[in-house]
Parts: sequence; structure tokens; C-alpha cells
Amino acid sequence: MVDVLTLAAFTALYVAILLAMSVVAYRRTKKGEDYLLAGRKVHPAIIGLSYGSTFISTSAIVGFGGVAAQLGMGIIWLTVLCIGVGVLIAFIVYGKRTRRIGQSLGAVTLPDLLAKRYRSDFLQYGTSVIILASMPLYSSAVLIGGSRFIETTLGIDYTTALLGFALITALYVVFGGILAVMYTDAFQGGILVFGMVAILIITYMTLGGVTGAHQELTDMASLVPAGLVGQGMTGWTAMPEFGSPIWFTLITTIVMGVGIGVLAQPQLVVRYMTAKDDRSLNRAIPVGGLFILLCTGVAFTVGALTNVYFNRNNGVISTTMVSGNIDQIIPLYINSAMPDVIVVLFMLTLLAAAMSTLSALFHSMGSAAGHDLWTHVKSCRLMPLNLRRERDGDCSLRANRTGTALMIVASIALAFVMPGSIIARATAMFMGLSAAAFLPLFTLAIFSEKPSVLAAKMSLAVGAGTWFLWTAFVHIKESSVLGMSKALFGTDAVLGSPWTVVDPLVIALPTSVIALIVGVLIDDR
Repeated sequence: MVDVLTLAAFTALYVAILLAMSVVAYRRTKKGEDYLLAGRKVHPAIIGLSYGSTFISTSAIVGFGGVAAQLGMGIIWLTVLCIGVGVLIAFIVYGKRTRRIGQSLGAVTLPDLLAKRYRSDFLQYGTSVIILASMPLYSSAVLIGGSRFIETTLGIDYTTALLGFALITALYVVFGGILAVMYTDAFQGGILVFGMVAILIITYMTLGGVTGAHQELTDMASLVPAGLVGQGMTGWTAMPEFGSPIWFTLITTIVMGVGIGVLAQPQLVVRYMTAKDDRSLNRAIPVGGLFILLCTGVAFTVGALTNVYFNRNNGVISTTMVSGNIDQIIPLYINSAMPDVIVVLFMLTLLAAAMSTLSALFHSMGSAAGHDLWTHVKSCRLMPLNLRRERDGDCSLRANRTGTALMIVASIALAFVMPGSIIARATAMFMGLSAAAFLPLFTLAIFSEKPSVLAAKMSLAVGAGTWFLWTAFVHIKESSVLGMSKALFGTDAVLGSPWTVVDPLVIALPTSVIALIVGVLIDDR
């Protein structure tokens, strides 16, 4: 067991560095645009690292690493999609146009960009409400993951861990704004890369090399639990049977839900608008791509290979070691197989992953609340909603900080009532909703010369509405928990197999696109 005092000392040093960075950012944050976009002049390397570390959280390392241990290396397709779609297409196709249009319109958030591009108050309020309604689920899940780690490792009360973790993150987000978030993201990203590479190397050394480890995992196919075999799983190094329940879960929920949803996440879109020019975005691409490759690729590979380690040393597979709670597999493996110094490094890696994502979510929610739904006028008194008002100066800055603080409190409150083992599911849910509600109208906004406001409104309403209905009444993992289908129709899901395992994104995104096309056609008549 790692020495608690050693871990506490490293954690204290880590926190001190974060707070020092936040002080620097605070001194450089003078007005509203500084708080929201860091003056639009962030260094490319910081953009790439901040984008990657915002994208990668405890969900990718612990949550999806546990999924890899359970379902195998088919989840590597998520890494492929994250790099191909989440970095290359995101930066080259979406990022450059978003930066140019955002700068020309003076937009500072995704709702602000959409509102100014479509000249619609409704779109600003509608997108902001969806962000404020859905993002706290994701932020509270990440908050829970970080707090549970602190509780277990340092042996302190969960409530104290949660409040302390949230307070440290809140300090640099509320006062330093996006500049503090991106500075600390870059620092945390460096810790993430170093920690994940060290874990991968030691894993292969422990298991006898790359070829031997993977061949042994392949040979373990006969140990796949009967329940998973019945749902289509054929082994940890092979894809599930096409069209099986596990195939649908792996492809539609995990790979597509996260891999496509990344294009329309508000906390990532704003990264494009912090760049000085298109060249800065080009230079950020290799940094972000390599970062995501190392972090997700390592987590998913090591996750699957934990089965080899536990089978050798304990005679059972990974899920048996943790009695089915897959969120415990990666932490258990690290504590069992790694030397103390790597355990300390991994714990800091988890803390960095959680805090980098959490800080970006806090900032996005705060800007949606403070900038897009609620702002100050020149008197600095809180006034009713009004899209066309002064956006800069001390009043706007204070409104953004107030909004951020309020959303942090809401996330903390939600974290006390959220169920366990929620991290991976909350990630896929939030990203799927973002894609269904925002991606079509966001695409139209940046690629159309005269985007149709009717089409945008129809797409937003239909995409979000369809996603919610499918989640509440069909997708069994959520509908059985929410209980709305049971209360109204006497069954956990109104449709049968295979629809119960088809992710809401697969249904909601096409219907959102269709609604957009219909709206454009109506407008052209």
C-alpha cells in the first residue's frame, strides 16, 4: 500500500501549482472576453493540450477502461473515431470556420455564436437551457469520480473530499476564467500523458511483452462469462457478433455516442475561438491528436489486459475481482500491479483527468448562465434577460463569475444524489444529447451563407425532444431507471429488442437532420 503521507505531499504540491497558475490567470483577466476566450490569443500547444485534457476525464481512464476490461478491445474504435472526428474533422472542418465566424460576430460561447449567426434570441436561450439541464449530470459524475478517489486514497470522509475537490477546482475557474482553465489543463495534460505511458510500459513488462500479453488475452476467450457470450461477446481481442446486444452497446452508445458527440460539445467548441488564427489551430492538431491517442489508447488497452494479470495471479477475470463493478477495475489493477511511485503518479493522473474536465464544464455552465441567460448592465445590477446589451467590462465579468459559482453549487448538490457506476454512462448521454440537439444547426450556422432560423429551431426542438423520448421510453438502461415508461405503459421499454439497446443518438441525430432539411425547404418556398 502506498504511503499516504507521500501521496498527500505530492497532492499538496500539485494543488499549489494549480493555484499559482490561477493567480497568474486572474491577473490577466480584466474583462468579459478575457474570462470567456482568453483574449483570443492562446498558444497552439496549450489549445491542443487543453482540448485533449478537457475531452479526457476519469470517464475515459476509469469508466471506459473498465468497459474495455469487460467487453474487450473493440472499444479501440472509439480512439480511432476520437482522433479522426474529434480532432482532425473538429479542428480542420469545424474549428477554422467557427473561429473566423466567432471572431467576426464577436461571439464568445456556442449559444452566443448561434444566436448571432441566426439572429435569434430563442436559439441562445434554448441552447443555454439544454446545456444547463444536461451538463450538470456529466460534471457531477466527474466530481463523484474524483471525490471517491480522494476518499479511498487519503482515507477521508466522502463529503469532505467532494467539497474540497469542488472548492479547489472552483477557485481557479471562478476567478481565472478560461485562461486559468487552459493553463491548468495544459499542466494536467502533461501529467496525464506521462502517467499513461508509464502504466502502458510497466503493463507490458509485467505481462511478458506486447505479443505474449495479447496472445494470452486471445487464448482466454473460453473464460468469457456465459451471460456475455449469450449477448454476442466472442473474446477480449475480437469484436462482438454483428447485431448482437453487446455490439449495439459498444458501437451505438460508446463509439458513436462519444466519437460523434464530441463535435458539438460547448466546452470544446469554445477552444476553437481562443485561437489567434487558423495557423494556431493547425499547430494544435498534432498535440491534441497525440494526446488523445496516448490517453484513450492506453486506457482501453490496459483495461482489456487486466484480465491477463488477474487470471495469472488470482485465477479469475477482472469483473470477478470487483464483483461486477467495472469502475473499480483500473484502480484495483494499478494498486495491485504497479510500484508505489506509479500508484502515486496514477492517482495524480486521475485527479488531473477529473479536474481538467470538471473545470471546463464549470466554465461552460457558468458562461451559459452568466453570459447567455443572465448578465449585468452598466449599473452592475442584475437585470432580466436581454440579448442585446453590453457584453464587456466589469459588469459582464462579474456576471460570468457569479453564473459559474451558481452552477458549481448545483453540480455539488447533484453529486450527493447521483447513483454509483454512472461515469461512463453520463459521458455517453451528455455527448449524445449534444450531437442530437446542437450538431445539425451548428453545422448549418458555419457552412451556410444565409442559415435558416426556422430550420435551426426545428432541428433543436426535434433533436432534443427525440433524444429525451427515446431515453425515457426505449433505451432500457435509462428507461428502466427513470420509470416513466413503467408508470405510463406498464413496461420498462415500449419497444422490444434490438431497439432497447440502440442508443438515443442513432435515432435522434437523423431526425434532427431531417427536421433541419424540412425547415430549410420550407424557408426556401
